[in-house]
Amino acid sequence: MGYLNSSVSSAIAGQPNGESPVSGGGLSQDSKFSYGFASSPGKRSSMEDFYEARIDGVDGETVGLFGVFDGHGGARAAEYVKQHLFTNLIKHPKFISDTKAAIAEAYSHTDTEFLKSENNQNRDAGSTASTAILVGDRLLVANVGDSRAVISRGGKAFAVSRDHKPDQTDERQRIEDAGGFVMWAGTWRVGGVLAVSRAFGDKLLKQYVVADPEIQEEKVDNSLEFLILASDGLWDVVTNDEAVAMVKPIESPEEAANRLMMEASQRGSADNITIVVVRFLDNNNNHGGCSTSERT
Repeated sequence: MGYLNSSVSSAIAGQPNGESPVSGGGLSQDSKFSYGFASSPGKRSSMEDFYEARIDGVDGETVGLFGVFDGHGGARAAEYVKQHLFTNLIKHPKFISDTKAAIAEAYSHTDTEFLKSENNQNRDAGSTASTAILVGDRLLVANVGDSRAVISRGGKAFAVSRDHKPDQTDERQRIEDAGGFVMWAGTWRVGGVLAVSRAFGDKLLKQYVVADPEIQEEKVDNSLEFLILASDGLWDVVTNDEAVAMVKPIESPEEAANRLMMEASQRGSADNITIVVVRFLDNNNNHGGCSTSERT
């Protein structure tokens, strides 16, 4: 969900396979979690969604880094956030000792640096970011915009992020307190233009559209089964409960992500569709059978 009447930019290098659907997956070296992703332009003529799914070692810890970035006004912001956000985060000196503070500061720093890089651009661009950081038995979900994170715990769906929409009471108040306004133009929009109230980029609206993430921490224990991160191309047509019910019987996270992507398409999603599924493995080492290679 992006700008009102924004023209769509052409596909750019950096999104795997350009206009074609792509999927893949992997397994952590310690066999504690597996992940899969699937991404498709859907009915859109170009691709403005990006994703990240990677495993790093930081100070002897195995760290999972997962994100979905939904661009608007072109793909520049989403591509930039994909390339820089997690790199900035794992370089943060407090990444292990104060992960929440590190995440908030990495979001802010990445936004500031992107805005600097936009000095010569005539047209605004922005991006959502829904990210999940896995450190030991801690899962930290940070969100800006209307991509969403949902977990399955004890077989039930729980949203662990909030969609940032301009008509939410607190978001509208924050925008108006900053001198902005929210109006109806097909949907509620900041300044009558932008359908999300928080985002990276959007320099012309930056006073009102902030990149401050809301962060939620979950404990990784035996009741936590899997996580779904997805752009609104999924959530516009599939509920949280439906998504969890679809993923539950599918052991492979890559197959699960593909299943959700196809379901969203069949239900008529009009947007790009990007999904990352992370499955937390039990003591039986049920690895989910996912591959470590991307494939179309």
